[in-house]
Amino acid sequence: MSGTLYLLPCDLGPAAPGAGLPETTRQRLLSLTRFIAEEPRTARRFLSSLGRGGLRELTFDTLNEHTASAALGALLEPLRQGEDVGLLSEAGCPAVADPGAELVALAHAEGIRVVPMVGPSAILLALMASGLGGQRFAFHGYLPVDGEARRRALQELERDSARTATTHLFIETPYRNDALLVDILSHCNAGTLLCIASDITQPEERIVTREIVRWRGAVPVLDRRPTVFALRAAPGLSAAPGPSPSRASSPRPGSRRNDGRGVRRSSGGA
Repeated sequence: MSGTLYLLPCDLGPAAPGAGLPETTRQRLLSLTRFIAEEPRTARRFLSSLGRGGLRELTFDTLNEHTASAALGALLEPLRQGEDVGLLSEAGCPAVADPGAELVALAHAEGIRVVPMVGPSAILLALMASGLGGQRFAFHGYLPVDGEARRRALQELERDSARTATTHLFIETPYRNDALLVDILSHCNAGTLLCIASDITQPEERIVTREIVRWRGAVPVLDRRPTVFALRAAPGLSAAPGPSPSRASSPRPGSRRNDGRGVRRSSGGA
């Protein structure tokens, strides 16, 4: 009998350790002795913040964006031997905008039981709070970095949203947030709705939905803030993109490691 692979969410930021974790998830985090994590040091700090003792007795294997597909099989060996293992993201939910997805797929292929545990997801929390509608939505992870490719991607998402009434969500590596926002405001239509959801579940949380034309008048500073963007175009919208936005003179927030997905690092977890 193989063990169970538990998918374990963790905090979206450093404030209030364990915020958003139900007791069942917390207890599973405190009971397991073996974990697969993107960064073992971060995982140890997270478990310590929950009051987990005996950290030196725990075993951590590493799975990140640099892990070769050929190495995934070895990570499942303890499960094949009957040991339960927890898969931890750097922030938010594992296997969502996260390198753990391929491991989960391999576990299914081998008939290993996979159990998702409840916890914070920046993507779903942003969608809930956006007011843009969750009946039909799509998450795209990271858009292209190249300016022309990103312009085309944004305009295609906008056209699809107008045609199919879909809410489109995406993220960026935190230090590129401001450049992405400028591109959104420059290339999307004035009447398109944009939700900017930053620092979700944290004391500095700010989630605001406005038309593009209103965002252009006062552009927030997002640099290094965990942020999810959500876009929804009005049906049949045809107004041309307006002038380049002018940035408001707001103070620069403190920096934070983040994974975009409203998360703490650039490799994933949302």
